[in-house]
Amino acid sequence: MTNPPTEPRSGARKGTLYLVPAPLDFGCDTQVPLQNALPSATLQTAARLTQWVCENAKSTRAYLKRIDALHPLAAPLQQQQITELPREVHKKGDHGDKGSAPFDARPLLAAALNGHDMGLISEAGMPAVADPGSSVVRAAHDLDIPVVPLVGPVSLLLALAASGLNGQNFAFVGYLPQDSQERIQRIKELESLALKTGQTQLFIETPYRNAALWQALVQTLQPHTRLALASGLTLPDARIRSQLVRQWRQQPAPPDNRTPVVFAMGR
Repeated sequence: MTNPPTEPRSGARKGTLYLVPAPLDFGCDTQVPLQNALPSATLQTAARLTQWVCENAKSTRAYLKRIDALHPLAAPLQQQQITELPREVHKKGDHGDKGSAPFDARPLLAAALNGHDMGLISEAGMPAVADPGSSVVRAAHDLDIPVVPLVGPVSLLLALAASGLNGQNFAFVGYLPQDSQERIQRIKELESLALKTGQTQLFIETPYRNAALWQALVQTLQPHTRLALASGLTLPDARIRSQLVRQWRQQPAPPDNRTPVVFAMGR
């Protein structure tokens, strides 16, 4: 790899890196009208950008096509410059894993160093929050490139607000282990922390494992622990429910295996 850029070309101003939120309907059976989920100002800003760093190029093009129907794009879809984050970032994370070095995203920001505004986008919600992209934001700061987060849906905060759990002290812990015994142990650790400190614990799962995680939660958690789920947020068929585990056991209602879910537990 060539050495990353460190300075703009002579006479060029630095562009701005915009963090562009995406609707939360990725992978869902239905799509929400963009104007119902994102402010017009966010969509207008996205429409004028032509340089992108993204989680997935295919979903980015699909999103830009939806934006174009409301606000014409500054350049045709075929001329948009879209660069995907490497697969290693998806697997190991932006900050590295098990001793590997954090990902250096500075080369991805060459266009911003040469005066072009850029967009960072994930498949759903806010990039760099429960999604890859923090390495790009970190690189922008290191290169003195302005960073501007745009307004849009963040599933974690929507779920927390609707859960009735503690919104003054909370933690997002990502994914729970796939191994059943490790998952049960992790659930017990998080429950102990939540009940001891009052800190709400938020986590997510790949949709096709929703039911397995739900079963483990209902079977493992203590009866008086509050458990909430929020699925299909911002969609017409959104489901948000928060009640004690003993109530869930009396009326089982597991989430489906297609829709993204945010889980939360606490007291």
